[in-house]
Amino acid sequence: MTTGESVLLIHGSLCDSRYWRWQIPQLSETHRVIAPSLRGCWPDTLEHPNSLYSIATHAQDMIDLVRQQDPGRPVHVLGHSRGAHVALQFALRAPEHCKSLTLADPGFRFDHEPKAEVFYAPAVALLNAGQTDQALEQFIDTVNGAGTWHKMVSWFKDMVRDNAYTLLSQILEANLSVSLASTAAIDCPVLLIGGADSPQRYRACQDQLERTLPHVQRTVISMAAHGMNLANPRAFNRQCLDFFNTQTVG
Repeated sequence: MTTGESVLLIHGSLCDSRYWRWQIPQLSETHRVIAPSLRGCWPDTLEHPNSLYSIATHAQDMIDLVRQQDPGRPVHVLGHSRGAHVALQFALRAPEHCKSLTLADPGFRFDHEPKAEVFYAPAVALLNAGQTDQALEQFIDTVNGAGTWHKMVSWFKDMVRDNAYTLLSQILEANLSVSLASTAAIDCPVLLIGGADSPQRYRACQDQLERTLPHVQRTVISMAAHGMNLANPRAFNRQCLDFFNTQTVG
């Protein structure tokens, strides 16, 4: 483990610390990597549905973790998908602990936007009917493109099966909104990363953030959709490290 600046990696839906298997080795060459599984995700045994599985709880958990692991030093915070929502709340609640913020395909709803149909509601219905793999196929193919589930390698399928029932908790706060105006107060540098082939809703979210955040950069990972850090890890890691390394040591 390096003694350089710390990077906190926050995974998204159906994932856990294993999601970052192609990031941790390279980032660890120059940074201290903190890559926890969120509360309620493998190997946690939290029963679902459970109100403790929430954006607010996960954000506070991450703040508490950083205060414990790296007291007095701000960290680079990187969140993917739902994890980007957690990362954003981290930056809003504890700006003193956030050296930089990287949001990879954030997809949250802003408070000025109407509530949308929950895209993973069919997956939840399938889970409740005991059809786990069918539910996971519906979710993964919706966020990353038709046929993705069948192409996924075994370790990825094992991971999402281990976390399948977190969707029963996640849907409890479906359509949770973010105040776009509040993001204008984020004073640290922000990097927005999108997959070139990601669904439009993720690009639309980044479009609004790009117009509002005061210190923002944006990049796109080619040959990748929503799971960009797995599909093109070399490009993803390079963009993240270049961004981290441009920040003044503090």
